[in-house]
Amino acid sequence: MSKIYRKGILALAIGSAFTLSSLAHADVVIGVAGPFTGASAAYGEQFWKGATQAAADINAAGGINGEKIKLVQGDDACEPKQAVAVANRLVDSEKVKAVIGHFCSSNTMPASEIYDEAGIISITPASTNPKITERGLTGVFRMCGRDDQQGIVAGDYIVDTLKAKKVAIIHDKDTYGQGLADATKAQLNKRGVKEVLYEGLTRGEKDFNSLVTKIRASGADVVYFGGLHPEAGPLVRQMREQGVTAKFVSGDGIVSADLVTTAGGAQYTKGVLMTFGADPLQNPAGKTVVETLRKSGYEPEGYTLYSYASLQAVAAAFNGIKGTDGAKAAEWLKSHSVNTVLGEKSWDSKGDLKVSDYVMYEWDDKGKYHQLP
Repeated sequence: MSKIYRKGILALAIGSAFTLSSLAHADVVIGVAGPFTGASAAYGEQFWKGATQAAADINAAGGINGEKIKLVQGDDACEPKQAVAVANRLVDSEKVKAVIGHFCSSNTMPASEIYDEAGIISITPASTNPKITERGLTGVFRMCGRDDQQGIVAGDYIVDTLKAKKVAIIHDKDTYGQGLADATKAQLNKRGVKEVLYEGLTRGEKDFNSLVTKIRASGADVVYFGGLHPEAGPLVRQMREQGVTAKFVSGDGIVSADLVTTAGGAQYTKGVLMTFGADPLQNPAGKTVVETLRKSGYEPEGYTLYSYASLQAVAAAFNGIKGTDGAKAAEWLKSHSVNTVLGEKSWDSKGDLKVSDYVMYEWDDKGKYHQLP
């Protein structure tokens, strides 16, 4: 055998060894999509912190079928067109096997169609618009409840606890905000309370004085807002500055300390009420993770643990099917429960949680929110 031939064989053997080695230690790439820039970037950070900690913990425990999880970010800035671009990049360039996201329902709607068509499973920790799981997309799941569930809790609380007679309903014209406002409106109407005002504002606006004038003129004793904290903060501040003392009630789109910042201080957000899932920080299943995050200097507010739990669900499904096929993973999730930091979770045939746990929270004078008994 010539030296040249032997060198060729040796090079081929070494190359094959490297190839086999890389295959044996390949990463399972998972996308985390949400607003990492823009007015709602706080929620993107919650997603990333939760998913990053989950990936570290799952990898330390053996990963997914012996392979490590590698996370990649997809910044959609809560803009639907950007969400489509992000989804295509995650599918075509990053070759993700699953996606945790998106945040805004208006983004999750088009992006999830791209993932589903590509056979990639996606779990949103936060998008609550009912239509997301009503389109027959088999690989779409959520780790949160739906607006038609959240609206019932809000509407009943406004009637039964706040005893409101005049309710002004404000929304941000977005898929999530208007959808949640309409769900709450439907429950109020069902309970015999007809809104005295129904108005939309535009995301990105900061001057709501003319709207506040309408609210004051309506005589509302409760103002319900469907939208996110960048608009909720200035709105409640301007209400208080103009002497409107009506109770301010909103949904899970204001679950961020940034609500206080955008309002200009806790003196404006004190007493604000909101619906959100049962306090995940109080769930014994997540105690260790909460302690780990706090030791790192991060307070796991809002959707942090929802993102963590979403990655747990993906990992459980992939380990359950001993692979990363999206269609098989989706089938597995719909027939198995998963133990998460939020407790045991299971899904119906649409990809919705079988049990929703919305409750009421109130913001205090220190800029913190607390679950009400």
